[in-house]
Amino acid sequence: MPDSQAQPPDGTTADSTTLLLCGARLTDGRTVDVRLSGARIEAVGTAGSLSAVPKTHSARVDLGGYLLLPAPAEPHAHADTALTALAPEGPVSYGTEDVQRRATEAALLQLGHGATALRSHVRIGDVQELGPLEAVLEARRALRGLAEVTTVAVPRLLTGLAGADGLAMLRDALKAGASVVGGSPDADPDPTGYTEAVLEAAAEHGCPVDLHTDGDDPARLARLAAMAGGLRPGVSIGPCAGLARLPADVASRSADQLAAAGVTVVCLPQGGCPGSELRGVAPVRLLRAAGVPVAAGGGAMRDVANPVGRGDPLEAAFLLASQGGLRVADAYDAVSAAAREAMGLPEVRVEAGFPAELLAVRGERLAGVLSLAYSRIVIHRGRVVARTSAVREYCDSAAAVALELPRQGRPDPRP
Repeated sequence: MPDSQAQPPDGTTADSTTLLLCGARLTDGRTVDVRLSGARIEAVGTAGSLSAVPKTHSARVDLGGYLLLPAPAEPHAHADTALTALAPEGPVSYGTEDVQRRATEAALLQLGHGATALRSHVRIGDVQELGPLEAVLEARRALRGLAEVTTVAVPRLLTGLAGADGLAMLRDALKAGASVVGGSPDADPDPTGYTEAVLEAAAEHGCPVDLHTDGDDPARLARLAAMAGGLRPGVSIGPCAGLARLPADVASRSADQLAAAGVTVVCLPQGGCPGSELRGVAPVRLLRAAGVPVAAGGGAMRDVANPVGRGDPLEAAFLLASQGGLRVADAYDAVSAAAREAMGLPEVRVEAGFPAELLAVRGERLAGVLSLAYSRIVIHRGRVVARTSAVREYCDSAAAVALELPRQGRPDPRP
């Protein structure tokens, strides 16, 4: 389960801090003030109607010209392999310090994009045994107060003679701090046996399940859906790019089976990941029409599988809207509300009483934000944890000045 707790400055507790967000635009067009108290939204009112409540610590942030959104989340990262494409020539080091450094840097990059919660798949077993997992868990502790990080234990084999070692390693990983059971059934000689072993381990420890599969075998998907139906706290699979290559009637039948079983599909619009052989994106419109919960993740981040991976949730939403054919609001939902639900996190709305997990992006409307999402302010547990500021200037700006064109975005004409 997520265990990150905000650590405000000067040793005070999160509940003693207030933050007033002034003049933010919401997706419904309203301009509001939002007061945060500790880790929750305390009040939302018309612009100028709220003031900071005197407490030990309080601050104001002017969000004029920004759109305020529930913060996105990253449901499918690979912290142990992130940034390995940037390493010097030669074998990539998977020593604890190197993995921890890369995992921390990758998480901070994604936090800067707006993801205040991340779920990372981590390979266990083989030569490294639990080393990479321990390194990512150390990174999680170092990031406490900045972002919530959960880990998925990914064993290589779980059946046959080698499977006994894999099962033992999986149980050790859960004892060490992994909170989700994962893996790649497609890579095991007995995919059904692998899936059964994962589901049994998850049921034994009361953990969610998050499996890698290309989804190109309808019989295998049917068996997975039959076994996963009703399992709590939930089953996710992804990236399921192969599902888009199946005949439409076959894919539709598989989608109905996944929906009936309550299985979530996590697609990867920005590219593949180390656990996937196929590129492409799951058929999100077909899945959503069948009632399958669909979230979107970043996948590989500058590793061999995708050396240009950004891990940017807003880019994932942009791709779902521009290439996947989703409505803009549904595309953003896939990286925010649906992603948080897939990770077992509470819902976020810009309303009183909800978690103060927010992202402010310079822009007026959601479509514009997904198109040009440059300047961002990220809020986790009621405090600003990351800022990105971008100003676009031209070498000869006389024309822009004469036409009164904005540097970035279009200012809100309302007071």
